[in-house]
Amino acid sequence: MAGEGMSEREAEVLAALGHRLTNAQIAARLHISVRTVESHVSSLLRKHGAADRKELAALARESRAGELTGLPAARTSFVGRSAERAEITAAFESSRLVTLAGPGGVGKTRLAVAVAGASSSFPHGGAFVDLVPVRDGFVAEAVAAALGVAERPGQPLEDAIADRLGRGRALLVLDNCEHLLDPVAALVDRLLAVCPATRVLVTSRERLGVPGERVVSVEPLPPGSDAVELFLDRAEAAGFAAGRDVASRICARLDGLPLAIELAAARGAALGADGLLAVLDDNLRLLAGGRGGDQRHRSLRTVLGWSHDLLEEDERALFRRLAVFAGEFGLDAVVAVTGGSRSAAADVLGRLVDKSLVVHRRDAGGWRLLETVRAFAAERLEECGELPDTRRRHLAWAVETADALTAARADDPDTAWWGRFDAVADDLRAALATAVSPATSVDRPAGGGEAHRLARSLARLTYGRRFLREAVARYEQAAVLAPGEGEAARDLADAAECALAFARAGQAYRLQLGAAERARAAGDGNAEAVALARAAVIAERHPGFGFDDEPEEERVRALPVEAAAVGDPDDPYVAAHVAAARAWATRRPDTAGRALEAARATGDPVLTSSALDAVICVADRGGRAREAYRLAGERLDLLPAMDGDDPRTGIEIVDALHTASFYAVAVGDLPGALEAARMAADDDVTGSHPALAHSRLVPPLVLTGDFDQALARAAEMVDGQARVDAPPGRWMTPALGMVALAHGLRGDAVACRAWRARAIAVGHIGPASRHAPLITFIDARLAIHRADLALEGDAVAPAGEGHGGGMFGRYAIASVAELAVVRGDPDAAERVAAAGAAGEENAWAAACLKRAVGRLRGDREALSESAEMWGRIGAAHEREATLRLIKSSDRSG
Repeated sequence: MAGEGMSEREAEVLAALGHRLTNAQIAARLHISVRTVESHVSSLLRKHGAADRKELAALARESRAGELTGLPAARTSFVGRSAERAEITAAFESSRLVTLAGPGGVGKTRLAVAVAGASSSFPHGGAFVDLVPVRDGFVAEAVAAALGVAERPGQPLEDAIADRLGRGRALLVLDNCEHLLDPVAALVDRLLAVCPATRVLVTSRERLGVPGERVVSVEPLPPGSDAVELFLDRAEAAGFAAGRDVASRICARLDGLPLAIELAAARGAALGADGLLAVLDDNLRLLAGGRGGDQRHRSLRTVLGWSHDLLEEDERALFRRLAVFAGEFGLDAVVAVTGGSRSAAADVLGRLVDKSLVVHRRDAGGWRLLETVRAFAAERLEECGELPDTRRRHLAWAVETADALTAARADDPDTAWWGRFDAVADDLRAALATAVSPATSVDRPAGGGEAHRLARSLARLTYGRRFLREAVARYEQAAVLAPGEGEAARDLADAAECALAFARAGQAYRLQLGAAERARAAGDGNAEAVALARAAVIAERHPGFGFDDEPEEERVRALPVEAAAVGDPDDPYVAAHVAAARAWATRRPDTAGRALEAARATGDPVLTSSALDAVICVADRGGRAREAYRLAGERLDLLPAMDGDDPRTGIEIVDALHTASFYAVAVGDLPGALEAARMAADDDVTGSHPALAHSRLVPPLVLTGDFDQALARAAEMVDGQARVDAPPGRWMTPALGMVALAHGLRGDAVACRAWRARAIAVGHIGPASRHAPLITFIDARLAIHRADLALEGDAVAPAGEGHGGGMFGRYAIASVAELAVVRGDPDAAERVAAAGAAGEENAWAAACLKRAVGRLRGDREALSESAEMWGRIGAAHEREATLRLIKSSDRSG
């Protein structure tokens, strides 16, 4: 990026922005002041013509689209394995899944890193994912973290991963899969099914068993060649020399196992090659009489045991305590868990790195233990009796870390904190799992409260990270761990809001009822009232929104009454919730108005938005689309006051954006519709859905006459939905229908019929369907188009008569009226007059009806006024069609 008119430092700042770092974090990483970072950001904004740092971050991410994220930086040279590398390359020619299978310590990871790092065959990049710290059930989260994707309402995490990898030729490397074979196999099978250009490289001690898998066996290095080269290379790095003959004998003793060779070479400086060989002979002789076990495994344990015995006491203590970490760890974490000072911990860590017992990831700034080494250290930790205390320290560190991350979210712009959470997420999960497991030794009285605190923090963090399913599960787990009924009620209520944000209204309804029960047990009438009222609102406001079975109507109708009976009516928050429940149950102007008044009295933007939606529903049922649109705008004005990481806001943000886009089209405000659709595209919840954002843009683009852009967006919408292997949802129906209209207006009758049929099928459109006016509008408008251009075609009436419901009801009414004029129907004048109400509520319909009047009366002034009206709403195609009418009228006159 430095070659694009940027300095070297500006390129570094831009790359950091792409990784969602704050100015303070960038300053710390680059060792410059925050003021200097601000100066570079200002310069980058100017040079790239970007509106804000969010655009700069997007630019940075685009520039590294071909990057394989998470690939460990090589610390030492790679030795040998030329035959295996060639075999892997050849395997990918015939298979999209290649598994490197072999025992622990044989070098599978290093081989995968070398192959992935040397490949230039994946222009769309991908990710390297270390699964060692990952627990069963969190494979998708680990891959999503590496790719930087998140879960969205109606889009599971696996679909988000497929959408990212399915955009072109990409590589996914899954390292150390042996403890997660089933979930890894399921994810890989799904990805290969929907991402035809993606390749997957797996390392494991056994194959996945997925159809089409090609297994490459990774064996120990030949003792007389590559193994010797590896030993000599590492011996030189350690500062001592060895002859090839002695090196060969050492490697033979170690069975050519790369990890054992590296550990032995790291110790050679103290003993010399001959001394090293003698020690190995003595230790192996002690194990020779043992039964069972693989010889290579015994060789590795021998070197580990011998290396451990040679450590100083402070090195042994730190080494065994590091086993409690599931993944990478930083210096602060080491100090918190193992005790001592930062300087002492750093010193001992450095010595352990020198002895190849700890790996230092300089690119990531952390340390880790290889899994084989960690297992050995864990045995030492248990043997010395320190395991319970170390686990308590690990839990305490996890609690404090999660709390700090939760607090940091408010200070970080956008998703800057995601990377810091991803780096510790596996350890937070592991600490919680250990704390609640009956098999562990964490002291329950001391650990119980901390476990609840950690579960609740993890719930908040995973929701903010958009791991929505996990967030629901963590809040439910917190409810189980809660020290009291009141806390459990709060946890279940939050779980309900997460479920609702995840488009699981049925689950949210049940969780709110559960929260009400726990609040009742706690004697908290207000909390019970709020939970009951929320359950009522969910059932009435979101029917069909993730309900497996619709709740019993009588039960739902009783909820507002129950809520009013147990809550304090003088509490503004309780009163607002009860009023909202009544408003959604009755859908009357008076109850909706009272709900809005009560919500505004609380000053809560979420409650106010929900109440506004109830008033919008009433206005829409009364045919007052413009009023509904104005109120939808008020909901948009509330969005900046909402915390996007609060589960309560999830459904309100999504619904407010959808409602604004819907009513902007419904009233014919095409610029407003485009603006609302683009706001939805920029939102971190709706915008990254592979099809949703595009579906909102297509209708206003077609109506403005921007057919090229509309068809491009439609193609991306369909491709995005296909990438996640999901059938088109009914929410795509308006976009599909408008694509049919665009093709028809461009003269492509075949494409028009195909897309029209698709819209009908996806929307299940029948005469009484809510999408029926869409088809009526399309048919009427195309019949007018053919008549105006004297085109041959089916000069038939539209699919139905117009009625004013839905997004396109008024378009249908106006178009049918204009078509009556074009056809010369005897009642055309009456039809145009009867359609006038549609024009009062919709600017597109008003311009259409004005043109119909001009046609009916031969009124050039009316046609000119119509052209001006089309211009004001940005309907370029309709304006041009009207100007052609005027010219035609002038010629005939």
